[in-house]
Amino acid sequence: QVQLLESGGGSVQSGGSLRLACVGPELTNSRYCMAWFRQAPGKEREGVAAFESDGTKSDGTTTYADSVKGRFTISQDNAKNTLYLQMNSLKPEDTGTYYCAADWSYVVCGLQQYYFGHWGQGTQVTVSS
Repeated sequence: QVQLLESGGGSVQSGGSLRLACVGPELTNSRYCMAWFRQAPGKEREGVAAFESDGTKSDGTTTYADSVKGRFTISQDNAKNTLYLQMNSLKPEDTGTYYCAADWSYVVCGLQQYYFGHWGQGTQVTVSS
């Protein structure tokens, strides 16, 4: 059973920053796709950012939702088995529960939920105006 553990959520004012972290299993030398999703109350879960790695280098291919481009940055540290989401210039509409997702046998690394077979429990982000 793959375990993904998110942390870093909290409450900030509009314009503030937070960094989320997701600790997962061994990432070194693994081809994988990991992503961040979020779900606001009464809304469907939506993809925020995805990171695809071929396991051979520290950088990878990133994908962002239009709503967060230029404000959020997804990155990873293979040595720490950790995926990050740096969130800057936060807005009230960024409020929600943020989930980490991962898959190793994926076909496409994107922002659709059905690409991912493993999920964390979520961490709450609240942005006040």
